[in-house]
Amino acid sequence: MKFSLSLGLFSLFALSACEIDEPPPRRTNRPVAKYPTQAQSQYPAEPQPFPQDGIPPGPAPTIPEPSTEVPSAPAPAAPPTAKGDYPYGVPVPGKPGFVRSPYSPDKMTDVRGYAPGTEVKDPYTQKIFLVP
Repeated sequence: MKFSLSLGLFSLFALSACEIDEPPPRRTNRPVAKYPTQAQSQYPAEPQPFPQDGIPPGPAPTIPEPSTEVPSAPAPAAPPTAKGDYPYGVPVPGKPGFVRSPYSPDKMTDVRGYAPGTEVKDPYTQKIFLVP
């Protein structure tokens, strides 16, 4: 009797667990949302001053009144440097296309693709030298 009672309860649980599964949800092809692009203005926004150490920025500096003094002659402009005024880089032995800048001799600069005599800016000091 115990066996038939346990068999009946087991079959009742087994039948109650058998449900009809719901069909999987349908996939709909929805269009991708297209957000309008923000038109960039011709000039970027004016940067706001950043407070240093939590101290809010003070009032804007006032512009001094123009003086009535006659300005002196302007300083002569520096003449443009000729190509011969720049030093040449030093080729690195065993590494074609690499030179040592005369301004930072401990670092190598890649000049592959530059013709000899071309002006190159040293990436470390931002000074110009010539490709050997």
